[in-house]
Amino acid sequence: MNGRAWAELLRLPALFTVPGDVLAGAAAVPGGPGPRTLLAAGSSLCLYEAGMALNDWADREEDAVERPHRPLPSGRVRPTAALAAAGALTAAGLVLAARAGRPALAVATPLAATVWAYDLALKHTPAGPAAMAAARGLDLLLGAAATRRAPGTVRRALPSAALLSTHTLALTAVSRHETTGGAALPPLAALATTGALGLLLSHGLPAGRGAVPTPGPPGCTAARSRASRTPRRHLTGTVLTAAYTALAARPYLHAALNPSPPLTQRAVGGGIRATIPLQAALCARAGAPVAALCTAALAPLAARFSKKVSVT
Repeated sequence: MNGRAWAELLRLPALFTVPGDVLAGAAAVPGGPGPRTLLAAGSSLCLYEAGMALNDWADREEDAVERPHRPLPSGRVRPTAALAAAGALTAAGLVLAARAGRPALAVATPLAATVWAYDLALKHTPAGPAAMAAARGLDLLLGAAATRRAPGTVRRALPSAALLSTHTLALTAVSRHETTGGAALPPLAALATTGALGLLLSHGLPAGRGAVPTPGPPGCTAARSRASRTPRRHLTGTVLTAAYTALAARPYLHAALNPSPPLTQRAVGGGIRATIPLQAALCARAGAPVAALCTAALAPLAARFSKKVSVT
């Protein structure tokens, strides 16, 4: 029972939406993922879970009224334990980032600060969605900074970070009404944002490392081989983009038509799960189909665990 309470506190199914941030960041820079990328992924997971624990600690009084079944107000997890877990996970995340190198730590430090600022001060202010969006964008940049330490590396990942941050901004705006409902505009705006992101991803394929190679002279086998792989990469990205759009758009539409708390919560859950195909599409967009497929493989696990533990 205690294990299930911690799974609810840390929102275990949402954990599968985290590694794709780092993989998408690594895909956006030259080279490929390596040991430092794995360290960055561990750092990302720790900081994300720190935010989950801190979120419920900060909201414990509000949850006692609106969601008394949550682990803290129900007494299944002590508030001091949740706060201690948030602190320990933050420290672990920063240590792992330091092991990945100074550039990674330089990104992980403001990421951790953003997580704590959001949960303790910004969540219920107009700056809340922007802070959450910044955290997701920084998480993607963490993967880029850890994978390649050359100057200008992080800048190459900024377009991918901007797309992921935009999705997170729209999703967070919807989540602010998941317990009360009654707001049709946020899910409608999120629906429009999803469509716009889908178009941007589609028009941006292939890109980055998957860009169409410059044709070589006749008979150049390597050039023909790279060109033959481009349609397959493009197809992978197109399928993943379609999956992202479909997974996010439907619950957003339902919540816009009927902004009740249950449908708004479904919209939030759908938006969270749609993060995975979005990350995978970003990997494909950058010309990293293997990373894209590895990221997409996390989606069934997230769906399976979300049937047992809520992602919101």
